[in-house]
Amino acid sequence: MNDEQLLSAFQELSRDTPRVAKPRAGHLLFDACQLGVVLRAVLFVETVMAVGALFGAGGVMGWVERLAYLSGAALPATLGWLVITCSCKRLLARLPAPAQQAVGVALGAVAGIYGCGLIALVAGTTQAPWLASAAAGALLSAVLVAALVLRSKGRLPAETVARLAELQARIRPHFLFNSLNSAIALVREDPRRAEALLEDLSELFRHALVSKDESVTLGEEVQLARHYLAIEQVRFGERLRVEWAIDPRTGSAKVPALFLQPLVENAVKHGVEPSPTGADVKVSTQKRGSVVVIKVTNTVPSGQGRPGHGVAQDNVRDRLRLLHDVQAQFQTALIDGLYQVRMEVPA
Repeated sequence: MNDEQLLSAFQELSRDTPRVAKPRAGHLLFDACQLGVVLRAVLFVETVMAVGALFGAGGVMGWVERLAYLSGAALPATLGWLVITCSCKRLLARLPAPAQQAVGVALGAVAGIYGCGLIALVAGTTQAPWLASAAAGALLSAVLVAALVLRSKGRLPAETVARLAELQARIRPHFLFNSLNSAIALVREDPRRAEALLEDLSELFRHALVSKDESVTLGEEVQLARHYLAIEQVRFGERLRVEWAIDPRTGSAKVPALFLQPLVENAVKHGVEPSPTGADVKVSTQKRGSVVVIKVTNTVPSGQGRPGHGVAQDNVRDRLRLLHDVQAQFQTALIDGLYQVRMEVPA
């Protein structure tokens, strides 16, 4: 299945994630190792410095000089705060939520003193505003930690809603009945295939019902998708033509639990079911530098536009962004009878 023509047709989806509920105990509130957090933290501090530099500036050049002066102290202090919190994230995750916030604010105060020390070193004076700098650092870090806590609160409801949606999709009566009927029909004809079908069905239910962590490996998700498509292969026979192109180097990439199966289910539902001749379904993964590209592609019947309401896709997209922030990409395209979901996650 050639999907080169789809690359220029991708359009980014968007949807707000609900933000309610409390973070779980032992959950890291502010993961400074994420690229998005680093960028937002630096941009936030630099914006505050730019506004602060307006006070007492005699003009544009005066403002630029003051901003450069303040940034020379604030930027190293901010990066130091990020490096320390990133390096100690495993230790922080063991602390309760209030203690994590207190540590973050305390490190902010230390970062403020460090920035003040840089200014005093450059100016060659001992009359530096140590207390004011510590208070400013603590305040800025408190605002940043609060923003990250709010983001963390959005993770749990998204995971819960996603889990319920996946359970409903996977334990729908007609899917279960069709699978069991296929197994019954094979019992006398081909007992081995019937046994294999029931084993695949068992694996699906096991993954759906057993509690999962926030993330699993891509290799596990690919294996789950194989079980699902193996069941549907028995049902649709030659109408379902499956192609796998799995890069073995991508198996350890972290992805949300139960994110791939609903996408291949959509491919079967909107590609194979409505077409009397069936459809081609291709699942591919590829490692490109520090990024893993995941694609689910299927042919669609002639004249059929973009099907469904996109609930499953919105769910997957939101969970990818919660897990990997700006490092995750989710795009879709439909062109010339080929529909593709294309995702990118860190390797």
